[in-house]
Amino acid sequence: MQALQARRSTRTYDARPLPEQVLSELLWAAYGINRPTGDRTAPYWRHIMVIDIYAAMADGTWLYEPAAHALRKHVAADLRGRTGLQGFVGYAPLNLVYVVHGERMTGVSAEERRLYGSVDAAFAGQNVYLYCASEGLATVFRAEVDYARLAEALQLPDGQFVAFAQTVGYSGA
Repeated sequence: MQALQARRSTRTYDARPLPEQVLSELLWAAYGINRPTGDRTAPYWRHIMVIDIYAAMADGTWLYEPAAHALRKHVAADLRGRTGLQGFVGYAPLNLVYVVHGERMTGVSAEERRLYGSVDAAFAGQNVYLYCASEGLATVFRAEVDYARLAEALQLPDGQFVAFAQTVGYSGA
């Protein structure tokens, strides 16, 4: 109940980096494996895993790999400033980018792919909100993104698209 009481959106951030343990726990809370079957901490569409989570930080942009519970370097560049249209995204220590694998969704329209993938991303984003509230961190789930520019920077292949981004860090207020 305390995490729900403390859950809020924040748009002012301190640039302090997150400790590795906090980053690890946050990513596991978002979309980690929590059962021997490989199921995740967040529900997902038709039992098909259609999202990836990228972590944009000062030292590059990383892909979260839940099976190994590890980050794999994806792009060497600091893409934080490209994850949104608000000024704070460029200096907050972490911006999560929720990417949908539309190509994994068969038998549904492009509009439905966007809807279902966005719902899955929102489930993971809510887990991040609750983790942040429980740990005294700040976060905001964002749709103010130049989607085409960010997809290009992430070098996403055809069939994949950015659904949302989420800033995480310490409150600057």
